[in-house]
Amino acid sequence: MSAVATFEGERDRLVGLAYRITGSQADADDVVQEAWLRWDRSDQAAVERPGAWLTTVTSRIALDRLRAAQRTREAYVGPWLPEIAVTDEGPAERAELAESLTVGFLAVLERLGPVERVVFLLADVFAVPFDEIAGVVERSPEACRQVASRARRRVREERPRFRATDEEAWRVAAAFLEAVQAGNIDGVLGLLAPDAVAISDGGAHHHAARRPVRGADRVARLVMNLSARITPDIEVEVRSVNGQPGVVYRRRGRAFMASAVEVVDGVVVGIYSVVNPDKLAALG
Repeated sequence: MSAVATFEGERDRLVGLAYRITGSQADADDVVQEAWLRWDRSDQAAVERPGAWLTTVTSRIALDRLRAAQRTREAYVGPWLPEIAVTDEGPAERAELAESLTVGFLAVLERLGPVERVVFLLADVFAVPFDEIAGVVERSPEACRQVASRARRRVREERPRFRATDEEAWRVAAAFLEAVQAGNIDGVLGLLAPDAVAISDGGAHHHAARRPVRGADRVARLVMNLSARITPDIEVEVRSVNGQPGVVYRRRGRAFMASAVEVVDGVVVGIYSVVNPDKLAALG
């Protein structure tokens, strides 16, 4: 198999890995391009397992990107959410991979340090052996196991519940959006979990709630107020956002907001909205 064919066979997985590490589609594309350049310059005949080699190289480059972005994110105005990655419906991925793409899950990963994030993703999501992870983060396999264990506990503390099946999530999300559009406040409240949360990311220069909005009553008022501001010139497009039911709002064809709806046990537990235009590039 040629060098190009080998790399292209791994590309989608590498982009997914880099996106989950960095939380940025633009950075993920740059990381994978750099991985390709290194692969093209390498002695490919001496590489016994190209997939493992490319995973290690991509993870190292992505880790460097994540470390470089830490200072910027620490100074970020308001809640930080990842760049939106619009996904179309397709064959079901294994649960860990699908869960790790959601906006809420990626936001939780921001609580982890760069090394914790990389080790957790490689071990728990991409099923990379610890002896290979050790080469990425320059720690012993045993140390990586300990890092993964700590990260796993922190993630579980933040997300104790599990996402609904895709079919149920879409059914509940559709009913919720219909109730919002109809101005049916009772219907909205009936589909919200009591501890539902709405998180908005507008960055420093675009209007959005600077803190998470918590509780069904407050979230309901928020979404009803936002719905009332939708004018006839705004297109409302329902589609999959980071593997979850979502809505993209456009004006004159240009996306200015995207929201993902998280459903658990038949109710909406989270609404994640991105207004920062720098994070909507994937929407065109």
